[in-house]
Amino acid sequence: MITQVVMVPQPPLLVPELAAGAAPETAQLREACLSAVRALGGRWLAVAAGPVEQTVSAAGAGTFRGYGVDVGVTLAAAAASTPAGELPLPALIAGWLRGQAGAESVEVRVVDATATPGHCADLGRSLDSEDAGLLVLGDGSNRHGPRSPGNEDERAPGFDEAIAAALGKADVEALKALDPGLCAELGVTGRVPWQVLAGLADGASWRAELLYTGAPHGVGYHVAVWERG
Repeated sequence: MITQVVMVPQPPLLVPELAAGAAPETAQLREACLSAVRALGGRWLAVAAGPVEQTVSAAGAGTFRGYGVDVGVTLAAAAASTPAGELPLPALIAGWLRGQAGAESVEVRVVDATATPGHCADLGRSLDSEDAGLLVLGDGSNRHGPRSPGNEDERAPGFDEAIAAALGKADVEALKALDPGLCAELGVTGRVPWQVLAGLADGASWRAELLYTGAPHGVGYHVAVWERG
């Protein structure tokens, strides 16, 4: 049974070597992520969204070379350090966080970014038998402010305020109710993994703590820890 869940964003800027001049600006976010994942224990299961549904095994290794700096990561402490091929961004971030936390391994489930809320809920329920800490990777809206990656949308601040409140209170119903169309319009990558979490968490009691919320560089990022009560 999964008893520990951590929610983090997945920007490459979490990695100091990639952040360059923005490293001080993202330091608080980075520290919140590292503090959160230390609660997950030795074996992790990660869930994220992507264009192709796939499972990245703990034997995987990769590099952030495609994001500008050749920083290598492995998904297990005992994995080969030589990258075997390209890894999707969520797997790279999960592997980097694993290494920073000194965890044993992380397996990454990448779910189709267009998956329905029902499919997400079914997947979440199927994961609850896993003996692992759950890492949920996803960003809020990328439309905060005129210089944001997705261009400014006046709905973005309210959306991410609601997400922060839901993650900080373990509000499963709010996550289940996220609208796929609105999330797509706002450039949200976290909708699918948050709804997988909602499927897993539904019907149980959880203690929640929000460690970080903000929108540096125009993207909503949230860090939270849930513990089954």
